[in-house]
Amino acid sequence: MDTELPQSLAAAWGIRTRPGKGPKPGLTLDRIVQAGVRVAATEGLGAVSMGRVAAELGAATMSLYRYVTAKNELLDLMVDAAIGPPPAAPPGEGWREGMLRFARTHLAALRRHPWIVRVPITTPPLTPQQVAWMDHGLEVLAHTSLSEAEKLSTIMTISGITRNWALLTADITAAAQASGTTPDEAMLTYGQLLGKVVDPLRFPAIGRLLATGILDMPDETPDTDFEFGLARVLDGIAALVDRREHGTHAPDGP
Repeated sequence: MDTELPQSLAAAWGIRTRPGKGPKPGLTLDRIVQAGVRVAATEGLGAVSMGRVAAELGAATMSLYRYVTAKNELLDLMVDAAIGPPPAAPPGEGWREGMLRFARTHLAALRRHPWIVRVPITTPPLTPQQVAWMDHGLEVLAHTSLSEAEKLSTIMTISGITRNWALLTADITAAAQASGTTPDEAMLTYGQLLGKVVDPLRFPAIGRLLATGILDMPDETPDTDFEFGLARVLDGIAALVDRREHGTHAPDGP
């Protein structure tokens, strides 16, 4: 079965530059996508609709459907435009440093456009920039002993950790701002409230955690937990790569 490429995706790749027959239109797919990004950035993702984007452009709503057939197509293209290209790899960079840079740069992009993490993921990467990021990640891992499937799994795992952290911190920041505080102040309040309700005899592990005072202090850096989790995942990948390179035959699975 031959799967037809959606017209908006074909246009994004430059395979189809015109939306159809007729006089040259005043709109372009890029103008529509950039208008959507502006609406999401200023009014939130919930404000993005075909009608609102058309109003942003001073165009009729139906004219947008010559370029994108549905809102979800527009959202995918908006994410692609906002995320931008992957970072260039410096010469001589090792795979672990490359994956750290991959994750940190991805997180920074999601932080610049926090509405991105509100867009549901409905397909694997298909748009130009998303495919470029996938290719970049595979290149970072190209000279390791990982199989192609394992390289892809590594990228998916790192991307998942990054997206989840961006979503979590965006939610925490939004909640803190709504209550007139900062994320650090909200965490301190959480520690105080937890201390009031937790009986160390009933919850001994949490009691030991509270006794350290760790919840009474702000993190040294905003992304301490993210960096910790990322490093531990990379430790596991590094152990697998090392085992392969040294020819040991310990099982690779769980």
